[in-house]
Amino acid sequence: MSKVAVVFHSGYGHTLRMAQAVAQGADAQLVPIDADGNLPDGGWETLAAADAIIMGSPTYMGTVSWQFKRFADASSKPWFSQAWKDKVFAGFTNSATMNGDKLSTLHYLFTLAMQHGGIWVGTALKPSNSKAAQRNDINYVGSFSGAMAQSPSDASPAEMVQGDLDTAELFGQRVAQVAARYRR
Repeated sequence: MSKVAVVFHSGYGHTLRMAQAVAQGADAQLVPIDADGNLPDGGWETLAAADAIIMGSPTYMGTVSWQFKRFADASSKPWFSQAWKDKVFAGFTNSATMNGDKLSTLHYLFTLAMQHGGIWVGTALKPSNSKAAQRNDINYVGSFSGAMAQSPSDASPAEMVQGDLDTAELFGQRVAQVAARYRR
């Protein structure tokens, strides 16, 4: 079995719920980025020991939160030594609108993974895009690059759409399966 870490920032709790669903699917350890952009004690060691790193951030103003960006900038130390080269990477995000420029956030996470020499994993989930599709279906938001969720701006984390959380869990399972195939 591979070791998977989910490093994420959550501003209001929605991305935390996604991170928990991803971690459940991947049997992963959560590494939350705090409100000041810092990792918890042992966070960097957890990432160093992981076979796969799944990154998550809310989409704010078309990209990751500043707290996630601070973590990304601090990851230049493992980048310099190529410590994360050939690790499996993946990403997820949430925003208040259906589009919300979430793809820009996933592109940011993808670019960070590529800078670290990582291997990117997408969802491999077909979108729910037929006339019969319902908002609670798997991959209703329709992302291939990483998991996406949509939470109305006035909805609490407890009101998140179960289909988005189920999508996140399936995504976590996929990342763990791919990481097991690449495990050194």
